[in-house]
Amino acid sequence: MPEGATRDVSVSAPGRLAWIFGSSRSGSTWLLRMLSELERVVPIDDPHIGHHLGVWRPIPLAWATAKDPPKLGTLADFKRKKRDYLFSDRYRETWVPQLRDLISARFEAQAAQDIERAGGIEDPIVVVKEPGSHAADTIMELFPRSSLIFLLRDGRDVVDSWLDAYRDGSWATDEGAYPLDDTGRPALIRWQSSVWLHRTEVVQETFARTDPDRRVLIRYEQMRADPVAALRKIAAMLGVEVTREQLEEIAGTHAYSAVPSGAKGSGREIRRAEPGGWADHMSRDEIREMHEILAEKLSELGYLRPGDVPSKTRAA
Repeated sequence: MPEGATRDVSVSAPGRLAWIFGSSRSGSTWLLRMLSELERVVPIDDPHIGHHLGVWRPIPLAWATAKDPPKLGTLADFKRKKRDYLFSDRYRETWVPQLRDLISARFEAQAAQDIERAGGIEDPIVVVKEPGSHAADTIMELFPRSSLIFLLRDGRDVVDSWLDAYRDGSWATDEGAYPLDDTGRPALIRWQSSVWLHRTEVVQETFARTDPDRRVLIRYEQMRADPVAALRKIAAMLGVEVTREQLEEIAGTHAYSAVPSGAKGSGREIRRAEPGGWADHMSRDEIREMHEILAEKLSELGYLRPGDVPSKTRAA
């Protein structure tokens, strides 16, 4: 084992844990795979902590059946003040350290196996890609000394990607999705738009409260244009030394063009890399409904351009 290398890691220690937060279908798998190539990084892919801590309320069916568009929240939003709720605010000092210990033990067990397989790693950093980022605030409370990588992507491309995932034979049908017919598209668009908005706002607020030295914002669109610059920015925040030549090699190895044609495209987990495809895959009515939910946030983030929202006077 190399000098200074270790076979274990404490994720509660400063500098030993980093989270990739944002929205699923934002290039987070691509990012984690690239970061996994860095010598000190031990990756954990999709533990879904947020989906257990942040159960959605109301259920997705509401976006198809509710009289008025509902406001999306989580079970904790409605229950946190109730004494008998497991994660009640009244008993926060009891369950927070216990939950932290549970997650730490689980991550450390997996990391120990990977470190053992690598023959030991010097100063390992566990990087977790967490798709349930609507619980980012609670997760960062559990691990206040961890780092935050905020991966941001145009919400319309995220919604478009989920529309493709809910098709017959897609990768997502093995994970609980189902083939969607045309009548179900508007409800799914409204639901996924609401999910992207909620997650983005939670991560924004959590990012703002995080120490500037332990946070970094990466836009998918900029990462696609210059993955080396994005990786260098993250590596600097994590304290990982890496040369430009190494970053260029990593970016080349994991480029979309390097993925075999049979492993990418419509219906595949690796679908497409080009931003803006949403405009080609939705009707005018669908685009208007999506923008009713997303336009204000898209404008704030600099994604909304003149002409993006079709006029209501024009045919669908």
